Amino acid sequence: QVALVESGGGLVQAGGSLRLSCAAFGRTDNIYGMGWFRQAPGKEREFVAAINWNSGGTFSASSIQGRFAISRDYAKKTMYLQMNSLKLEDTAVYSCSARRTFGVLDIPSMYDYWGQGTQVTVSS
Repeated sequence: QVALVESGGGLVQAGGSLRLSCAAFGRTDNIYGMGWFRQAPGKEREFVAAINWNSGGTFSASSIQGRFAISRDYAKKTMYLQMNSLKLEDTAVYSCSARRTFGVLDIPSMYDYWGQGTQVTVSS
């Protein structure tokens, strides 16, 4: 089993920045990749970005390219999401996830483990 714990959410003004962290605990040797998803009120869960745990290769949604960056510290077993130039529409609960196998990166059902989520609120 793998447990994921997010931190770093909060309230920020439009145009500001936040960095989310996701720490992994337990059988982290089982992790193939990790990802960030977000869900705004009344909307479906949306893919944000994913990273290959070993190689560090990344894949991001077009809606956040150029503003958000996913990364990981392999030794610390922690994944990050640096969010810059935040917009009102970025307001959501952000959840980190981990997967044990290779596959489609932007579908939630492909991930095996989930964190509890952290709220990001962007104000005008």
